[in-house]
Amino acid sequence: MPDALELLKIRRSVKPREMSGPGPSAAELETILTIGARVPDHGKLTPWRFIVFEGDGRARAGEVISQVFARKNPQAPAAEIEIEKRRLMDAPLVIAVVSFTKPHPKVPAWEQELSAGASAMNIVTAATALGYGANWLTGWFAFDRDVLDGFGLKPDERLAGFIHIGTPMRPSEDRPRPALADIVTRF
Repeated sequence: MPDALELLKIRRSVKPREMSGPGPSAAELETILTIGARVPDHGKLTPWRFIVFEGDGRARAGEVISQVFARKNPQAPAAEIEIEKRRLMDAPLVIAVVSFTKPHPKVPAWEQELSAGASAMNIVTAATALGYGANWLTGWFAFDRDVLDGFGLKPDERLAGFIHIGTPMRPSEDRPRPALADIVTRF
């Protein structure tokens, strides 16, 4: 396992189409989810939860996505509907981070939403530390209420994103990163 700081310096997103199996074992998935739940959470509100899509669950999710797409795009060719059906099929594991807020006099909704984002990033980092490729994505279906209902989200829940996890098929290339001089000021 790489040193924690080195890991954070070299972490890269891996495109789901550049992933294959195997995915994390049951024990590794438990580790990933445990680390995903170990984030700043003012008020101990736990304003997030996870949905695990693996095996046939990915295909069932694709059916939900493609049916909503077809209903809302009746002129869509079959090839486009098939693309929607395969949205969660590239990586062997996809974890959805569900975000919701709870009324609290000292913890604003924004802070709770940031906690869900921290959870998603911890999942990405944990998967990377275990040697897997990971990518945090959304897409139209992450914001479509009919899809969210099909995934069992409650009316007050939203998706922070889908974390795709699998074995990278090749080393991922880095992308340009911002120069600190361009993004850091001192007060």
